[in-house]
Amino acid sequence: MPTVGILLAAGSGSRFGGAKLLHRLRDGTPIGVASLRILMNALPDVIAVVRAGDRELSKLLESEGIVVTHCEDAHLGMARSLACAIRASINAGAWVIALGDMPFVAPATITAVARQVAHSRRIVVPAYRGERGHPVGFGSRYRAELLGLEGDEGARSVLKRHAQDVEIIDCEDPGMLRDIDTPDDAL
Repeated sequence: MPTVGILLAAGSGSRFGGAKLLHRLRDGTPIGVASLRILMNALPDVIAVVRAGDRELSKLLESEGIVVTHCEDAHLGMARSLACAIRASINAGAWVIALGDMPFVAPATITAVARQVAHSRRIVVPAYRGERGHPVGFGSRYRAELLGLEGDEGARSVLKRHAQDVEIIDCEDPGMLRDIDTPDDAL
């Protein structure tokens, strides 16, 4: 059973002013595409989840050669988008959950998380100098809980409930902490 990379790309980007993942980085690459490419560089099996009706982002991501899942209830929070992605990859042995607004994560960090979660099938979180970052890996034993998530906290409640199962891996990657919330963050 493969480890599947999931790119969560269904947020509204309201703090950004909308269409955040279409905004271009300095090199001209849209934020969502840059985040996807990093994930694809580390994992052979990758899917993305977008808001239903987000055709432009969907086309951009599909043009990278992946399957894009459309989440009808993404407006209800990140947890719904994550559950939608888990349903779309239900037979995975593990998942590496990456955020569409984090294009500065090093591929080596994703690879390290993917290797460890594939080995342990637990919860794997990267850390940079003691601060937890992204992406986070989940073994398939957490499938039911991930499918049942609600709200905008993503999988934070699963991490809290299974704190004893969380494996922290240290990575020299400040990019795992850097997301884009405003246009200035993309510089």
